[in-house]
Amino acid sequence: MAQKNSQSRRKNDFEREHLSFIPLGGLGEIGKNMYVLEYEDEIIVIDSGLKFPDSELPGIDYIVPDISYLEANKEKILAIIITHGHEDHTGGLPYVLPRLNVPIYGTQLTLGLIKNKLQDDLPGFKPETVEIRAGDVIKIGSFTVRFIAVAHSIPDGVALSIDTPLGRVIHTGDFKLDSTPVDGRTTDFGALAEEGEKGVLLLCSDSTNAERSGFTQSERIISGTLDTLYRTYRNKRIIISSFASNVHRIQQVADVSARFNRKIAFLGRSMIRNAELARELGYLKIDSKMIIQIEESWKYSDNQLVIITTGSQGEPFSGLVTMSRGENKSIELGEHDVVFLLASVIPGNEKLVNNTINRLFAQGCEVVYEKEKQIHVSGHASSEELKIMMNITKPQYFVPIHGEYKHMVRHSQLAQEVGIPQRNIFLMTNGDILTFSKNNPPKKQGHVQAGAVIVDGNAAGSIKSEVMKERREIAEDGVLVVAAAVDEKGNLLAPVAIETQGVFISDDTKQVFDELYASSERAIQELAGKHVNPDALRKTIKARVRDVLRKRNSSFAVVLPVISVKHNEANFFEKEFF
Repeated sequence: MAQKNSQSRRKNDFEREHLSFIPLGGLGEIGKNMYVLEYEDEIIVIDSGLKFPDSELPGIDYIVPDISYLEANKEKILAIIITHGHEDHTGGLPYVLPRLNVPIYGTQLTLGLIKNKLQDDLPGFKPETVEIRAGDVIKIGSFTVRFIAVAHSIPDGVALSIDTPLGRVIHTGDFKLDSTPVDGRTTDFGALAEEGEKGVLLLCSDSTNAERSGFTQSERIISGTLDTLYRTYRNKRIIISSFASNVHRIQQVADVSARFNRKIAFLGRSMIRNAELARELGYLKIDSKMIIQIEESWKYSDNQLVIITTGSQGEPFSGLVTMSRGENKSIELGEHDVVFLLASVIPGNEKLVNNTINRLFAQGCEVVYEKEKQIHVSGHASSEELKIMMNITKPQYFVPIHGEYKHMVRHSQLAQEVGIPQRNIFLMTNGDILTFSKNNPPKKQGHVQAGAVIVDGNAAGSIKSEVMKERREIAEDGVLVVAAAVDEKGNLLAPVAIETQGVFISDDTKQVFDELYASSERAIQELAGKHVNPDALRKTIKARVRDVLRKRNSSFAVVLPVISVKHNEANFFEKEFF
């Protein structure tokens, strides 16, 4: 009987065995990629990215995934695996690591870029890192991970083939099938085909360019474009703005600069540090005699110099933006300069980039940024490459990842075109749980918390924070502050003071302010005569002031009363803010 009960328990355990795929970010959006594979009591996390805020989030530095689910299950997490070094896959680590503090797996360049980032954001924090190479196979708990080389717009990117007790999962990372990459490192078709022959349970594939037909162009075409531009602007000083992590692009700029006998000066902290790191590790090959310090640039004539800087996305404190504002001590722009923007604009950054371009033109610069100039090539696979990936790996089930929802829908349609049944394709949203079990077909089952967390300096909070609502209101309508000093019974001790910032008053200003003073003082007098209640006084002043503004000015300014109460027995003031 005991043996029968033991067998029954083992059978029930076997039937409960399950594997879950849970996206925490990266679906329905560009950026903040984070994906979870969970088998029983073990979790591995793939990527930990950020995305940049739009105009709806004034003053916010960046946005990262909500990791509440991971924090609640941190004892299960075995590793965070990073597919490559771009910010949308690594930028969340300064927020995530102090909360989870688990080992990070990545290639040499990827880990180097992460360490550079952590030096700025978490000085003194030393995470456990495990360096891997494409081709390595590593056991992590119940997961066996094979790292497969893929071509992308940054060196050392990898796809992941993950063996689990319930089947093989392939996560492509960001990739394209570039047959002539700058560094000669192509996507490893052979390894992907091998995994496909073994059998793939689930393919999770990059959807960014699913709407683009055909094949993505090779990164090498940039060299030809640069060659033409260098000839066209032979007598001008050349300033090139690109992502600091785009080592391939920097290498091509260096190669063309060498052919035209131009020196290179790097500008921008991240650009300088990443270039130094890439040169030390052998990913960037530039003769040291070509490189000068930006402070020495004045020694060289315009046709002898190229400046490589950050700022292609209009980042407020980047090298290009500070130059466009005339705030750089070493570089003064003028008609002798031409600026090449070697990057596409990330959705949401259009206004920042356009403002930068306008300032550059106003400084007298020539600016080259048009798409038809072929000054940028995507690092993501287009539709035909996505279909090839599916044909090579032959997945039983498919989940499109990394893209806006329209990209994911189009990718799912491509999957049907290559023969994957619609019932085997899962369009998911962040937080959905796709569960695989041994004896049942997979299904979306449940949901975990998976929103977004805004990061402002060293502070982080919910994207629904009241702070953001207040910032938007102040940005749209301005702020009016009413300051009043009263005694314990609520009697005024001095005239009311009123200050405004950003409040538009369209009719007679003096008359409006006279009414504001009068209404504030009346509100205070009405509540005087008994022990003062600062909260009630604040609400009454706010209501009266708003009435005046709306009646006279149609203004919806944010009204902030500041009440100071003098306590006679203690002879001190107590302030009640806002």
